Amino acid sequence: MRTFTKAALLATVAAVAALPGQGAWADTSGKRIALSNNYAGNSWRQAMLRSWDKVTSQAVSDGVVAAADAFTTAENQVTEQAAQIQNLILQGYDAIVINAASPEGLNGAVQEACDAGVTVVSFDGIVTAECAWRIAVDFKQMGKDEVLYLADRLPEGGNLLEIRGLAGVFVDDEISAGIHEGVAETGKFEVVGSVHGNWAQDVAQKAVAGILPSLPEIVGVVTQGGDGYGAAQAIAASGRDMPIIVMGNRHDELTWWKEQKDANGYETMSVSIAPGVSTLAFWVAQQILDGADVPKDLTVPFLRIDQDNLEENLANTEPGGVANVEYSLGDAQGVIAGAM
Repeated sequence: MRTFTKAALLATVAAVAALPGQGAWADTSGKRIALSNNYAGNSWRQAMLRSWDKVTSQAVSDGVVAAADAFTTAENQVTEQAAQIQNLILQGYDAIVINAASPEGLNGAVQEACDAGVTVVSFDGIVTAECAWRIAVDFKQMGKDEVLYLADRLPEGGNLLEIRGLAGVFVDDEISAGIHEGVAETGKFEVVGSVHGNWAQDVAQKAVAGILPSLPEIVGVVTQGGDGYGAAQAIAASGRDMPIIVMGNRHDELTWWKEQKDANGYETMSVSIAPGVSTLAFWVAQQILDGADVPKDLTVPFLRIDQDNLEENLANTEPGGVANVEYSLGDAQGVIAGAM
């Protein structure tokens, strides 16, 4: 699985989208698509929802679809999201796009939707029901790449702190598995502590502050996104030497990195899935409703930022937001064609 800078990611989807055989979309003008989202408590999820609203509002205005409404559960609970999906079925939506609380826990509700003739497209937090479509990056490789980067930077190895995301969610499990696979393969590191930061800097800061007193010296912090800045704040407050913290493309993380780079040459990398993947999921659902032949599993590149393109990406990331790429209809058709 390759990592992409923002420029490379845009160039890739544009090039694939230029392939011949693109379909029309007039047949979906009466269709209604809903977004079922399990969690909105961090900057990535907020950016994801903003991207959805921006792109789908224009699609509704242009008459591509009749509606593209977003719904977020109050808590990250499988039972609550399952009830939400069942309600969306009753409301007569033609397609439901899902960022799921659990890969397996929602399969019953997803099957109900499929049985009712509703198209289901999952992304980021995907579902495993055979009738649904899935859009994800190779999260396991993303976690492994963090360790491979640290192995290049730290040939002597050392102790690592792992900050995980939301417990029980597919994304968290896969990134963590990749991190531990990388640790095993390189043979240079030991994960001496692990906390859940819920992909939120304030949660991560408290969790890291709580575990630091029990840890030996750490040379690196492997993360999942939204947690790097919180980790940096906790470590700075502890008086410890600052390890290499892998960042997750959030504005606060990139800003802190830039400040440290200018002050003392601090060097790291940053990687995450672009929040705009929600817009790709929308267009994939629209294409399925339009009769396109779409593979059940689609993979998109993750977005990586390095030392030499930090300033460019920071300048293009809004305060409180996340480095992002939003997808067009042509991009989605290109991703579909590339997977065929």
